[in-house]
Amino acid sequence: MKILMVCLGNICRSPLAEGIMKHQAAASGLNWEIDSAGTGNWHVGEAPDRRSIRTARNHGIDISKQICRLFEADDFDYFDYIYVMDKNNLSDVLAMARNEQDAEKVKLLLGDKVVPDPYYDDSRFEPVFELIEGGCKDIIRELTK
Repeated sequence: MKILMVCLGNICRSPLAEGIMKHQAAASGLNWEIDSAGTGNWHVGEAPDRRSIRTARNHGIDISKQICRLFEADDFDYFDYIYVMDKNNLSDVLAMARNEQDAEKVKLLLGDKVVPDPYYDDSRFEPVFELIEGGCKDIIRELTK
């Protein structure tokens, strides 16, 4: 199974989602490949936001070695599922879909809810972690039925 997590800049939410999903998949004995990307190119080549790194570390997950990258149309070919954090990410990724098969791979991480962007509020990182953690657990349950 190959899963891609996508947010806007690939520095806050999707790196957390990548780290959390890798951690949960490994704990469940699943040999899944997990990556993350952003729809905007502002942080390409950078590490995740220090607040995301700290929040993940507080939960025993190291995301400090991740490198931010841009979502590309080729990602549709490689990944089985593409989970986005909010409706803007959803529309941006779907706009790059080349066909119905590409579009069918794209889903909101939390079903019909969004993961809010914590970038402008330090106090939002822990609640965002918890939302993503719950979403990842639901995905694992769904995909391993």
